[in-house]
Amino acid sequence: MKNIVVLSGAGISSESGCNTFRDSNGLWRKYRIEEVASPVAWRNNPELVLEFYNERRKKLFEVEPNAGHKALVELEKKYNVNIITQNVDDLHERAGSTNVLHLHGELKKARSTCDPDLVYELDSWELKLGDLCEKGCQLRPHIVWFGEPVPMFEKAIRIASKADIFIVVGTSMVVYPAASLINYVPLNAKKYYVDPNAGNLVGINDLHIIKEKAGTALPPLVKNLLES
Repeated sequence: MKNIVVLSGAGISSESGCNTFRDSNGLWRKYRIEEVASPVAWRNNPELVLEFYNERRKKLFEVEPNAGHKALVELEKKYNVNIITQNVDDLHERAGSTNVLHLHGELKKARSTCDPDLVYELDSWELKLGDLCEKGCQLRPHIVWFGEPVPMFEKAIRIASKADIFIVVGTSMVVYPAASLINYVPLNAKKYYVDPNAGNLVGINDLHIIKEKAGTALPPLVKNLLES
């Protein structure tokens, strides 16, 4: 069974109504990175950080997977599919994808500030000061903040290096280290770049660019891959 690896970004989630960071109406127009998404922010103003992620989490409980998410699930009928996502939402899982690796953490989880191995599922949108782990330490969002290492990146490299088909969807390919994953994909693998603003990736062999939204482009692309 051939391997399909998908690298997904904010664009696929924005079609479901999730706020993104880098578009013209993105979250950074309301918040500064250093105020809400860094270890310094957490030390200086944990209440604001929690408020920011509570706002995002509350929105996530209100949205649903779109046609792009659902199309990727269909690929599992014929291929071994791994999704590497830069998104912190759970829309791929809710659509039905079974192998999802979150590079930047998960919005519906919290982790201990004194033991990073203690990670908890959240059953509501609110995480507050005073919510503690079993060791008595404050819980923080289970998110990779700016300036923090990306612990799942080595695993993502191993997955990408085994791709027969590599699909990039909904990402600008300017956020590192995630954008560098395409450099680990085998030269002979077929590669698709699905995004309305897809740019040229210089030196990438056998790259097919589809300048459409995920919800529009993925259903026919998936159909073609299943029929090929």
